[in-house]
Amino acid sequence: SQLPGWSVRPDGSIVIATGNDDALGLYRCTPYNSYGTAGESRPTRVLLKDPPAFTVRPKEEYFQEVGRELVIPCVAHGDPPPTITWLKVGSVGKSSTQVDGNSSLILHPLIKEQHGVWECTATNQVASVTTATSVHVLGTSPHAVTNVSVLPLLLAANISWEPGFDGGYFQRFSVWYTPLARYPPRAHHDWVSLSVPAGAQHLLVENLQPDTSYQFSVLAQNKLGSGPFSQIVTSVPRGFPVTTVPPEPPAMTVRVFLSPPRALTANETMRGVLLRWEPPTHASVALSGYALELRQDKGGWEVLERSIPGTDTQVLVPGLIKDAFYEFRLVAFAGSYISDPSNTVNVSTAGMEVYPSRTQLPELLPQPVLAGVIGGICFLSVAVIFSTMAACIMNRRRAARVRKRHQDPPLVFSP
Repeated sequence: SQLPGWSVRPDGSIVIATGNDDALGLYRCTPYNSYGTAGESRPTRVLLKDPPAFTVRPKEEYFQEVGRELVIPCVAHGDPPPTITWLKVGSVGKSSTQVDGNSSLILHPLIKEQHGVWECTATNQVASVTTATSVHVLGTSPHAVTNVSVLPLLLAANISWEPGFDGGYFQRFSVWYTPLARYPPRAHHDWVSLSVPAGAQHLLVENLQPDTSYQFSVLAQNKLGSGPFSQIVTSVPRGFPVTTVPPEPPAMTVRVFLSPPRALTANETMRGVLLRWEPPTHASVALSGYALELRQDKGGWEVLERSIPGTDTQVLVPGLIKDAFYEFRLVAFAGSYISDPSNTVNVSTAGMEVYPSRTQLPELLPQPVLAGVIGGICFLSVAVIFSTMAACIMNRRRAARVRKRHQDPPLVFSP
């Protein structure tokens, strides 16, 4: 007899809408037609299993200082017992995670890159269930802004964005832009930056030139340094003759014309660190050069060298600090176009005797300090020259008096 919620499909399959104790047991199928049947099928047994269910869920959010330990629990039961896995949302490939015997996620030491949404998934033969939590890493530089949008206006553009996580400190923003000239009359890396009022998430950039495309990017900063630049958005003021781009969406994102340098590697030598790379694969105009950026011990990115020739594929970086950790990356320039950064290479000088412990890169010295050092050297040099000249003049005068004393006859007085 057919029970409520049970049905038979035209192909002979049986459908049980709700699995319960009524569905348990052995089942056989008997096909037949007008000539009869060839017999029953082999029996099949229906068993009831429990899908995974969470008994301990992680909290919605966790806040922890960078470098410390964070343990996030996640427990589930089922029949058969489920397997627990953790995954960071948005990570490329499999993220290396550490899980203890209770299926809790262990992040130790906690780093900036582990900020974001993590998912705990419980899986058995019946089903898979997932729960999520947000991890906020405090005490870091800001994360990159997202969803950068450019609204073209008459000789102006309105830039808006969504802030990234501030690293636990108040953050400010600046908008960077540069024109894309049809010919390269300007030096590369000639970007203009505009400060954004505190608390604002948009900025009106005025006095733009007609018939010119512009590149825009947004940078976030807090007390610990600068975060990465946002993606580059290319747009033009309203009135620029555009025939192939539809009028919507308002923010016109155009493909960047220059791909980044490739396969950046670092080799340690007796004279310093030798960086090698391969040129970009795509460039709409001739390659002008490269700019080398570095940061020390997870600090802010600094421009180390702005004028590496476009024909070079290697550069030597001398004078690194001993027992320090460095990261290097390259950007390429072709005319007024700037590429995204290349891959990042890491260099550690821990325990190396070839790097003086007190040596700093000249490019990293602040300009006022460098000017003071040069001025002091010049003052000491002038003082030494004047002292030498004065000594020479005094010696000549003393020698002249001695010669005159020997040449003059002595005076004789008679009593």
